[in-house]
Amino acid sequence: MHTGAPLVHRLRDEEIKLLQSLRHNRSQRSPRALEERPTGAKVADWVAELMGSWGFIITQSLILVAWIALNLTAYIRHWDPYPFILLNLALSFQAAYAAPFIMMSQNRQAAIDRAAAQGDYQVNAKAELEIELLHQKIDLLRETEISELISIIKIIEARMLRQAPDPGPGATSASAG
Repeated sequence: MHTGAPLVHRLRDEEIKLLQSLRHNRSQRSPRALEERPTGAKVADWVAELMGSWGFIITQSLILVAWIALNLTAYIRHWDPYPFILLNLALSFQAAYAAPFIMMSQNRQAAIDRAAAQGDYQVNAKAELEIELLHQKIDLLRETEISELISIIKIIEARMLRQAPDPGPGATSASAG
């Protein structure tokens, strides 16, 4: 039943190396590593967060409505008459200026997501290998237990054969008394 081979050699060498590196990397991971970012990344995240908020959308919508209303009614004076070329220029400038900030923030977030996915993969690979090791240990325990039980059964059989009285010739197995 039991082969006598060390349990660790049942895993392939690549799996053993991977498991050792994953165990080693676990102590080196820092949750603050993703928090540490340069000032440019902080600004890009702040701009993307601001421009992607309902507060910004509502405020900008109110400003656009006020701009158009004031220019259509000529309440103050026509600084940007219809077709609102100055407004189009301002919105184009805002879009052209904000796009790089948003792209930088998205790129950084994608890098964070990739790092998190790689971390998840490593955790899953380590868990799979650890479970495989546990299965092997359980199999080894089962094999050892079965071998021991067979040995005990053989010992009990030998004792029973030694202690059984010799019935002699012509005796029946069922003696009536």
